[in-house]
Amino acid sequence: MSYLHEVDELQASDEVARLYEEDRARLGHVANYTRTFSARPAVYRAWQALNGSVKAATDLRTYEVATVAAARELRSSYCLLAHGSVLAGIVGETGVHELVAGDDGALDARDRAVARLAAKVATDASSITPDDYAELRGLGVDDAGILDVVLAAAARCFFSTVLDATGTLPDAAYASALSPALVGELTVGRPIEESAG
Repeated sequence: MSYLHEVDELQASDEVARLYEEDRARLGHVANYTRTFSARPAVYRAWQALNGSVKAATDLRTYEVATVAAARELRSSYCLLAHGSVLAGIVGETGVHELVAGDDGALDARDRAVARLAAKVATDASSITPDDYAELRGLGVDDAGILDVVLAAAARCFFSTVLDATGTLPDAAYASALSPALVGELTVGRPIEESAG
């Protein structure tokens, strides 16, 4: 859960009740991040709209590589586990391991360039120069595609920071989403919530 008061599922009404119902239908449980935003459901809806538009503008692989790279730099266990699970379905667990560890094996040159730019956006955006775009441009990525990487990483900065600043723990379901070794590698900040059952 988080350090903040959250609307209890049994007392949820209106928009919060809808958010909780959507999570139950999609995930089988109410996500801890949704509970964290329960005091400000309009902000959560705005986040969904922003993130959805960023995600829709690029291919899933690029979005997930940028997101995982940014989450790694932010030390966000929640976002690493959530997006590492999605990325594992695209590049395999070995690819996720290599991205998180900074190895080059299973990932292609474009993935590595996306990850480098996303990491810099998350850690030191004010130091970015046109030279930081040269690698992606050399791989045939146009300026709109470069902006997609920047947007994905910058959006992750917002969400990861909110979750960590509020003490929101990754959902217990992530403990079994990937191999135990990879779960351990992705749990770089806050620990996974202990299962209630």
